[in-house]
Amino acid sequence: MESYLGLILIIAAAVVLTAGGMFLLFRQGRKTPPPPVRPPEAPPVEERPAATGTVVEEEEATTTVPPPARPIEVPVAPPVEVPPPSAGRMVRLRARLARSQSTFGRGLLELLSRDRLDDDVWDEIEETLITADVGVAPTQVMVEELRTRVKVLGSRTPDEVRGLLREQLLTQIGADTDRTLHLAKHGERPAVVLVVGVNGTGKTTTTGKLARSLVGDGRKVVLGAADTFRAAAADQLATWGERVGAEVVRGPEGGDPASVAFDAVARGIDDKADVVIVDTAGRLHTKTGLMDELGKVKRVIEKKATVDEVLLVLDATTGQNGMRQAQVFAEVVNITGIALTKLDGTAKGGIVISVQRELGVPVKLVGLGEGPDDLAPFDPEVFVDALLGD
Repeated sequence: MESYLGLILIIAAAVVLTAGGMFLLFRQGRKTPPPPVRPPEAPPVEERPAATGTVVEEEEATTTVPPPARPIEVPVAPPVEVPPPSAGRMVRLRARLARSQSTFGRGLLELLSRDRLDDDVWDEIEETLITADVGVAPTQVMVEELRTRVKVLGSRTPDEVRGLLREQLLTQIGADTDRTLHLAKHGERPAVVLVVGVNGTGKTTTTGKLARSLVGDGRKVVLGAADTFRAAAADQLATWGERVGAEVVRGPEGGDPASVAFDAVARGIDDKADVVIVDTAGRLHTKTGLMDELGKVKRVIEKKATVDEVLLVLDATTGQNGMRQAQVFAEVVNITGIALTKLDGTAKGGIVISVQRELGVPVKLVGLGEGPDDLAPFDPEVFVDALLGD
């Protein structure tokens, strides 16, 4: 009996376990499957205006292709020019000097060639000389000498008249005067040229032309842009330097001119240059007087090197105004020579005589045009022959 009870319990337990397992399987089969995983949405593409490049449309997307990159333009330095030498320049430019002979040289020749030279004619000769800026004192000397020579000769041929006038002009100009630019180096130190003058006379241009002329003669040149009052002056000088390969030392606008001049000389020594040319201001924006500043520039340079030439630039067309300027500059700096600009085509050629007489220094350079090679060493004989004509 007990065995039957145990069997019944075992069978009941098996039935219960089987029923529970079937119930669990039924519940799992009725569970809702999880939702499918959706791929992440791409962010919206912003539409951009197709200002540059090509727009390519594919379905609903828009792609902007950038424009092709421009090639980088490398600035090309201007080619360095090879200027002609200074020798013979005035002979080549003689025709430009001859433009003034109609009112000066030819006028005098015509007056002296008249059959009768009375006081009225001599007054005209004197007036012609003064109008040409020869100056009152030199004019009186020339007229007296010509009157004496004409009386001795008696009758005069055109060649004799021309010879008389040529002789007197050469005497007053000083045919035998030393007009050499002293530009010899001092050992390892370069020669130094200080260029002075009032703005508007062609001072900076003359500085650039002189550098060009010296480079043409085979010299190495450094330029000092000590005219710090005018920014355009430094730029102008830099252009001249680039053309011929001359280095330019400059400072800030409104800076100390003496400092720039000192740095230019120092650079000339370091670079083993032959000549340093320093362009100075013709006026200043400070309360310091121009002449005081020029004196300071010269003293500062002399701490480093010797100032071999002080060239005063004068405009040949300014006449007696130029003479007054020259006298003021001569009181401050020891002027060694004159550069006379705008001499071509002017009836004011007599200023060569008057300025030399007043200052006691020779005209060493003349500007005979606007071209880069129109600055020439002054040759008295070429000058007088051009004025008188052939």
